[in-house]
Amino acid sequence: MSDATTHQEWVRRAHRLRPPDTHLIDGADEPGGGATFTVVSPRDGRVLAEVADAGTAEVDAAVAAARRAFDAGPWPRLAPAERGRVLLRIADLIEEHRAELALTVSLEMGKPVSDAYAIELRAAIATFRWYGQLADKVTDGAPHVAPDALALVTREPAGVVGAVVPWNFPLTLASWKIAPALAAGCTVVLKPSECSPLSALRLARIAADAGLPAGVLNVVAGDGPTAGRALGLHPGVDVLAFTGSTPVGRRFLHYAADSNLKRVWLELGGKSPNIILPDAPDLDRAAATAAWGIFFNQGEMCTAPSRLLVHRSVAEQVTEAVIRRARELRVGDPLDPATEMGALVSEAHLGRVLDHVTTGVDQGARLRTGGARLTTGTGSYLQPTVFDRVDPSMRLAREEIFGPVLSVLVFDDVAEAVELANATDYGLAAGLWTGDLSTAHRVSRALRAGTVWVNCYEEGDLTVPFGGRKQSGNGRDKSAHALEKYTELKTTWIQL
Repeated sequence: MSDATTHQEWVRRAHRLRPPDTHLIDGADEPGGGATFTVVSPRDGRVLAEVADAGTAEVDAAVAAARRAFDAGPWPRLAPAERGRVLLRIADLIEEHRAELALTVSLEMGKPVSDAYAIELRAAIATFRWYGQLADKVTDGAPHVAPDALALVTREPAGVVGAVVPWNFPLTLASWKIAPALAAGCTVVLKPSECSPLSALRLARIAADAGLPAGVLNVVAGDGPTAGRALGLHPGVDVLAFTGSTPVGRRFLHYAADSNLKRVWLELGGKSPNIILPDAPDLDRAAATAAWGIFFNQGEMCTAPSRLLVHRSVAEQVTEAVIRRARELRVGDPLDPATEMGALVSEAHLGRVLDHVTTGVDQGARLRTGGARLTTGTGSYLQPTVFDRVDPSMRLAREEIFGPVLSVLVFDDVAEAVELANATDYGLAAGLWTGDLSTAHRVSRALRAGTVWVNCYEEGDLTVPFGGRKQSGNGRDKSAHALEKYTELKTTWIQL
């Protein structure tokens, strides 16, 4: 099976797919207390599974299993190189099941299966491989020697990690939490989104098949107000890692304050600016990349460049090019390899995005293209949407929409562009297009964002950290810096 699989074959495989529907706790399938929730495919409204619904009892059992595995099990005590070998085996098995996992992701959250196969699964495999190779290469701090004493600085696993991840990249974002936590020697309780639990449940079983000891990775499926809250409040959780919305991130900070003051690491929302200056080396490429960035993954990305800031002298040229691309984009069945934009994750989410569109029109922005749901067939599909004449005070320019909706704002000089870019509560990412090296450095430094892309967008690999500032969160995923979230520094002072 490859990413060249035909539409018909993907559809046949979809009807044969039988994903796991129970929690994985302490290495065993756990059906829970009998309560279930329905996972519906946004592709066509078909029910994919009735999944066991975690309550407080299931979260307690998962945390207890992770605690036993950390306090008395072999995982934290293995040589780092051995932990690394298990992570590499997980990567190999994900590769072996790549088509199955890509299909599961596509069905449960709506992205094109070709993107799931080529991009999301590639990222998940690379993450486990990278941390598997890194596991035995993180050394403790150098000893500090005094005339009559020896101080040793050691880096130790932090303990039980609760990880809560969203639905837009269910395997990539789960891997970004799980792999470094396991590499550090921690144990994990993962709660995936209730919209996309199936791929995470399958990943946990793959990890067990790769030799991960029982209790080291536990997955509980359930909603945020019940299972997520129970995990956030649990005194047996030492670290909580969350990717999702800013309002929910605030709740996890409250949960930590109301329980054991666990460390909370947050990767939250974004309203990322993409600045195009008139001296951009290739305006056509800048426009094409702007369109790709907002419509990729149906715009359901925290880093999506949803605010296109264009110099007045080239604004119409760039906007027209983006509109042409939006109208050419092939929107449809996620299982068709020719599809470029699939379905939004749910009917409820589609409704929220459409509400933003309606508000944009009511507040005076000009709708240039799109803005309506696609009514052919079934499923939660939206036309790629572009607004211009957007004022910075409008809801379109301030709130994260998390859909294929682009707002075009115009500026007259670089200082105004930087002011507009930073005029947001968020600080996750930004883009800048310029042919001047000095401008690239000066503006990049002035932008208050965790990542700035210059003459590109959404580029990078596992060697570089990822995370935000302001209300986009704290801490970093990816790179060796991610290990800092899952380790503690200990000083041992020995009097000689």
